[in-house]
Amino acid sequence: MSRSYPRTNAAAIALAACGALLISGCTGSDSAPSPGAAVGGASGSAYAPITVYAAASLTKVFDEIGAEVERQTGADIQFQYAGSSDLATQLGAGAPGDVFASADEKQMTAAVDNGSVSGGTQKPFATNTLTVIVPPTNPGGVTTLSDLSKPGVSTVVCAPQVPCGRATKELFDKTGIMVRPVSEESKVTDVLGKVSSGQADAGLVYVTDATGAGDAVKAIGTPEARSILNRYPIAVTTHGSEDPGRKATADAFVHAVLGEKGRNTLRKAGFGAPAAAQS
Repeated sequence: MSRSYPRTNAAAIALAACGALLISGCTGSDSAPSPGAAVGGASGSAYAPITVYAAASLTKVFDEIGAEVERQTGADIQFQYAGSSDLATQLGAGAPGDVFASADEKQMTAAVDNGSVSGGTQKPFATNTLTVIVPPTNPGGVTTLSDLSKPGVSTVVCAPQVPCGRATKELFDKTGIMVRPVSEESKVTDVLGKVSSGQADAGLVYVTDATGAGDAVKAIGTPEARSILNRYPIAVTTHGSEDPGRKATADAFVHAVLGEKGRNTLRKAGFGAPAAAQS
């Protein structure tokens, strides 16, 4: 399994195992696909390498789930982690991603609208909320969300076009807190990096990012953010559905994310349970 951050041309698809299993939708079952089974009953098909386009906040969890799916299928899985809006745009421009996991419903809708995901195929798999983080020494003396508005406190946030940025704007609008960020980042992991390295006094990231950072940052209780949920959907893309081998591996990955082990991995990382889509 490899991870890709800048966009690169996808490797040529090659057969990676002897046969594949019909993935029967995405139920809670964890019955693993086994190399050697036919895809959809068609002998001669095989698990093929795929690229998963996923929100940056999913990096650690998807790396773990991907390693297990690779073990089960024998197929290589590459990951492209970035802001969901960038990923949706890349897919719409023809980037060869086979699975798309967005940090909100809006960018999944954008992928459906641009034709890179078939409508009605996306499934919710997690939720996330924001929290304030500071460096371990807390140089800005931040103890509440409202402290971000104090003079001299340098705050980093996500850009408004990405899911964590939209949630941040909603949080500030809801609370009436006026914050002038020193920078707006294209993905939540960049906010985390600037705070953990001491380049900023505070930042707003997902709870899961704060949890995953361990002692590199300190999370500040942010009860105001609890009602602002980011709903994460996942889908096999139209590109991933075009080839039986790619679709077999893509289905296996989605199945693993939605299955019991996947849900437990997400929960341990701090993600919430899936929530109904907003109307």
